[in-house]
Amino acid sequence: MRITDQPGASLGAIVEDFDHTAASDADVRELKRTVYTKKIALLKGQHLTPGQFLALGRRLGRPETYYEPMYQHPEVPEIFVSSNVPHNGRRVGVPKTGKFWHADYQFMPDPFGITLIHPQVVPAVDRGTYFIDMGRAYERLPEELKAEIAGTRCRHSVRKYFKIRPHDVYRPISEIIEEVEAKTPPVLQPTTFTHPVTGETVLYLSEGFTVGIEDAAGEPLGDDLLRRLLLATGQLDETFQHEGIHLQTFEKGDLLVWDNRSLIPRARHTATPEPTVSHRVTVHDEHRLHDGTRAA
Repeated sequence: MRITDQPGASLGAIVEDFDHTAASDADVRELKRTVYTKKIALLKGQHLTPGQFLALGRRLGRPETYYEPMYQHPEVPEIFVSSNVPHNGRRVGVPKTGKFWHADYQFMPDPFGITLIHPQVVPAVDRGTYFIDMGRAYERLPEELKAEIAGTRCRHSVRKYFKIRPHDVYRPISEIIEEVEAKTPPVLQPTTFTHPVTGETVLYLSEGFTVGIEDAAGEPLGDDLLRRLLLATGQLDETFQHEGIHLQTFEKGDLLVWDNRSLIPRARHTATPEPTVSHRVTVHDEHRLHDGTRAA
């Protein structure tokens, strides 16, 4: 296994000659250390079956199966499928997932630490994923804004970007929202927390899932504070030119592994109807997201 910094990029490392079937425990620890410190590990030459992809994920931690079945791979349910390509005449997975800033499972009580993406069908243009490093984003905040969020908590919910399921057709929207809130009620997380491995302070909020900020007593702090944080971190920049935004490109045979604690991604979907398919495995490592994760 050979690991080198990603040239010309503010984050990320390239990992070559990694074989999960032959890798030692020391190799796996080094790969995970790279994910935590470099934030993205781009594994080259990974032509894996769904079963092999899941096996690689298991080397890094305990897989989490996505709670909505329509996203699941038909043979390997632990794999989340994003696809606009029918398989044998039927839809597999969900098209255009993640087209907003988010951290995976940010709206759940126990988010996982590591995300793996294995592109299967790669479009010719507009391929890639945008990322913001929320550790660096916190460092860049003005001191007065850091002071404003000290001791606060954010409320996260999936309701804004919940995708309507096939069996929701003809159901009243109020009934669907009520079911969403009952199945995945909003959760509270600290606005900032200490990364359990690197020790950096991470700003934990996103345009997609964060719906409010409150003080230590549970009093709402208003929408303006959240908007200023989203603006400062680049999440409201639709040109994607903000200094904190990194575009990670990939090609067939690449496999992306990233730190789900400190990175927020946004999918870069094609403007044209090109075929695109990717598989995702998400795993809990040996650490909690942070100390004190709890439901609202």
